[in-house]
Amino acid sequence: MTSFRTRTAISRAAPAVISIAAAALWSSAALASQGPGGGMGTASPLTQTVIAVLVYGMSAMIVGAGLIGAVLRRQRAN
Repeated sequence: MTSFRTRTAISRAAPAVISIAAAALWSSAALASQGPGGGMGTASPLTQTVIAVLVYGMSAMIVGAGLIGAVLRRQRAN
């Protein structure tokens, strides 16, 4: 049987894990949207850079929000 502390820790870590998984899914979707390569016939270098900054920036914000939320919940519990 799982102890109360273990269940609490798992339930608090779940939002961070979900946000990391969502970020990983979104970043692979951005890479897939660029086509089969980085050569001619795909999006321009400027477009690829803008998309990468948007996708990875949003991913970083989601992961950061999840980590901040986990830290704040941990501090409130103590």
